[in-house]
Amino acid sequence: MNLQFHDYHPQSDDLRRCVMTGFAGSPKQLPPKFFYDEEGSRLFAQICEQPEYYVPTVERSIFEAHAQDIMRSLGLDGCTLIEPGAGCGRKVRFLLDRASPAMYVPMDISAEHLRGSAQRLAADYPDLPIHAVCVDHTKPYELPDEIPAERRVFFYPGSSLGNFDHSEAIRFLQDLRGKAGVQGRLLIGVDTKKSVDVLNRAYNDEAGVTAAFNLNLLHRIRQELAAELEVEAFSHQAFYNESRGRIEMHLVSRRDQWVRVVDRQFEFKAGESIHTENSYKYTPEEFQRLAWESGWASEKVWLDPLDYFSVHLLKSRQG
Repeated sequence: MNLQFHDYHPQSDDLRRCVMTGFAGSPKQLPPKFFYDEEGSRLFAQICEQPEYYVPTVERSIFEAHAQDIMRSLGLDGCTLIEPGAGCGRKVRFLLDRASPAMYVPMDISAEHLRGSAQRLAADYPDLPIHAVCVDHTKPYELPDEIPAERRVFFYPGSSLGNFDHSEAIRFLQDLRGKAGVQGRLLIGVDTKKSVDVLNRAYNDEAGVTAAFNLNLLHRIRQELAAELEVEAFSHQAFYNESRGRIEMHLVSRRDQWVRVVDRQFEFKAGESIHTENSYKYTPEEFQRLAWESGWASEKVWLDPLDYFSVHLLKSRQG
């Protein structure tokens, strides 16, 4: 078998601690990494198929329109290809069908989802060594010793970088820079600033899949923490905060209520929300400045004709 699985057990008691702290805060909040249990990962895959959510379609169109230039610029043959947030493993096939990396390292926070996608890739690419790493890459971690240190290329399409505020994004990109090494590269997809209407519709799809994805967080808290809460007593809210350049997602209490988690009760007023996610948007120039601050230099950037999305190739910056 060409697949090895490395499980760092990233979520042992993390959910309980974050819920107890987040529900006690003002405003109440939870980090978006908890969206991605098995059901959340399944729902996110459905979000990517909704017509309002332009990101996968537009990003794919960029890769297809610039395939030769991207592959020529990357030089993947013989490298170690590492994908943080690999998800269902669909996007990396674009690269694997066109190049021959020495090793592929998919990474994800959901063990079940990662194991399934890695097994499918191992079956479809039997000559490719695959080391799947279950890890929370928002926390410090080291790659397994089996991963070669030379010629590392990080591939992060449709990246979750937008979930981080400025200082968090800097730390995250610096961490990738450190793991990539002096010869390292990063190919990353970044959502751009655009029409407020387009952004709001993308996170409020007519089929209600994004709402189900957001509310699944409460189902997870009920199931894993035996919390006493009514999921139906909350509603999904997502909107573009133009002054901060970000989409905000919330779970809004429909009425005054109490929620019990473990041995504590938390009061929710009608209209009070749990802030579950930010998704920052960047102009290409804004992202290039962010990358430079983080130890990366821009090599190339590709955009779609409407400038809805950008794909950046970065190299480790010396000095």
